Amino acid sequence: MNHPQKPEIYQGFGQTNRYFEGWYFKHVTADQTFSLALIPGISLSKKDPHAFVQVFLVDKGEEPRLDYHYFRFPTSDFSADKKRFHVQVGTNTFSLDQTHIDLKNDDVHLRGDFHYQGRIPLPKNILNPSIMGPFAYLPAMECYHGVLSLNHSITGSLSVNEDVIEFTSGKGYLEKDWGRSFPENYVWVQANHFLEDNISFFFSYAKIPYLGLKFLGLICHLYVAGQHYRFATYNGAKVNQEVITQRSGHYILKKGSLMLEFEATIDRVAALKSPKLGSMDHQIKEGLSGHVSLRLTKGKRLLYQGVSSSAGIELMR
Repeated sequence: MNHPQKPEIYQGFGQTNRYFEGWYFKHVTADQTFSLALIPGISLSKKDPHAFVQVFLVDKGEEPRLDYHYFRFPTSDFSADKKRFHVQVGTNTFSLDQTHIDLKNDDVHLRGDFHYQGRIPLPKNILNPSIMGPFAYLPAMECYHGVLSLNHSITGSLSVNEDVIEFTSGKGYLEKDWGRSFPENYVWVQANHFLEDNISFFFSYAKIPYLGLKFLGLICHLYVAGQHYRFATYNGAKVNQEVITQRSGHYILKKGSLMLEFEATIDRVAALKSPKLGSMDHQIKEGLSGHVSLRLTKGKRLLYQGVSSSAGIELMR
């Protein structure tokens, strides 16, 4: 059942096959040395139903490294509240305000408790209940998307075997996806580590199948100086320029007199599992230490110009 007004809660009650749902928690330490993505979710398919927690950890220190782990659970270990966002996978719990993990395999033991404060949500109304705008009400879409926190502060730490990584005073971001499959062709960018505080950028441009047709769908949101700027297919925004290489994407977006130009450059990537018809048997390549430079203008007036590191980037073209 789809709840457009509450994208954060579990949408999959009653689903038994060809369905996935997952939440994406991004954590970055105050000095940006470590970036951590936690992705709890569920995969419902006849051949391999299971719950999971994906972990993607990037260390940009003296000896840079990238670690990725996929923890599987029986579907019976997954539970969700029907009225609010509270999901449990095994003994691991996830909500808008806090996360607890205790994950172990033959290679690593991960333990962490995180608390989130000062969450910046998207503005919403009846017409635009989520980042998808009125498209959120369409039935049977291949993939639905929700941005749950553009930016927030973190208190907590992660232990990796015997080593402890302190995330207190770091920054976080939270989004989710649900449906049947990820788009086959898309670009996704997220950044909130600009020089100024409380600036966040999200961008997704994908080939969307619907009712036998395919169209390019744009959703982009920039939060700066307390203002929200939305560029989307449903509000008349256009992609005036797109230049994609193996490691970067350059875009110019227009909506009326507003123009947003940005370039996203990916760093090292990990191969994460992604859904196809509910099964987690496909892969996407994601980086957590990319760079984004952007410029927002209205007519000839510069509204904002800035650069962010620690950007999450996926270039699936």
